Amino acid sequence: MSNIVKLKVGIIGSGNIGSDLMMKIIRSDNLECTIFAGRNFNSDGMKHAISLGITVSDLGIKAIVNNPDICDLVFDCTSAQSHMMHWGELEKLGKRVIDMTPAKLGTLCVPAINAEKCIQDELINNINMVTCGGQASIPIAAAIVKVTDGVEYIETVSSISSRSAGPATRLNLDEYIDATEKGLQIFTGIINTKAILILNPANPPINMQTSVYIKARNPDLSKIKESVDKILQVIQKYVPKYELLVPPTFENGRVIVTVRVRGVGDYLPSYAGNLDIINCAAIDIAEKYALSALRLG
Repeated sequence: MSNIVKLKVGIIGSGNIGSDLMMKIIRSDNLECTIFAGRNFNSDGMKHAISLGITVSDLGIKAIVNNPDICDLVFDCTSAQSHMMHWGELEKLGKRVIDMTPAKLGTLCVPAINAEKCIQDELINNINMVTCGGQASIPIAAAIVKVTDGVEYIETVSSISSRSAGPATRLNLDEYIDATEKGLQIFTGIINTKAILILNPANPPINMQTSVYIKARNPDLSKIKESVDKILQVIQKYVPKYELLVPPTFENGRVIVTVRVRGVGDYLPSYAGNLDIINCAAIDIAEKYALSALRLG
């Protein structure tokens, strides 16, 4: 019998993101999924959880409200609108929450940039993972701005397979744009930003690709390449299939960088890199929090 102590984790939302998080938690040395809560026992995610012996509930957030001791950390994998209601309940319970929706109620988190602050600051109990496009683009944009003067504008364009965009993603397209642009502004200090998301219906499905366009005067490409390479190495520690597709180039007054993200195939197909990157980022934060909490405990 294992004597390893793990942090108890609850998941609200049995769709693609919640189901993939569950598989990543099962592989974790520091996390244990103690409740997987959805609305329908007949959903694919719930059936899969049941087959794995995970405790499930069709009561949604009420599964945690009715039994607060069942978990210490909660992943909210529902929708931005639902999270706005859920947070009031979870805050009363004193739960640390990782919000997978673009609700923007909590502290925006990009692990490659501010993981330490999100973990160590005891006042931060709601951690928002921005968006998939934000996780792919914000570190690159921040790395470029860090070594570039005269940045006037940042634009990011993410193309994902329409098959990897579930109901919650489609419901929250406006919130996705707002959250991604806000994240770009916060982490780069540049106010003039734009985010675009393209749902590509191609068959076979495409991998996620994200391009960052930065309008700047006289950028130093050697410094930019060095800065981008450094942030790539950080991201690849928690997103192993995040890779540079088009290295920093300068044309028509813009610095351009394109990355590709493929999934590791825990629950979702490899082309669903958009879901994998935000889940990998969330698991990285959860692992770091677990190590901190268990050490202090």
